[in-house]
Amino acid sequence: MEGVIRKIVIGKSPKDGMAYYVGMRAGESKVSAIVFDEEHLVRYNFERYLVYIQQTDGSQVLWKAISNMPCLIEFDCNF
Repeated sequence: MEGVIRKIVIGKSPKDGMAYYVGMRAGESKVSAIVFDEEHLVRYNFERYLVYIQQTDGSQVLWKAISNMPCLIEFDCNF
């Protein structure tokens, strides 16, 4: 099942890992999207997630790339 990624926790243990979630503050910016990079998986055969932030002027920029790391993914579910 695929969906919009709401949160990613990087590390072997969710309790000790670093978490990023949509809406999280990053300086004066906020995390606007977390995306699974399918092209990277096809080309290099390992997973990569991209974390984008929205700056105060409204533009989106790539903030972090998480490559080949153990991750826990939380999807945005509408119940």
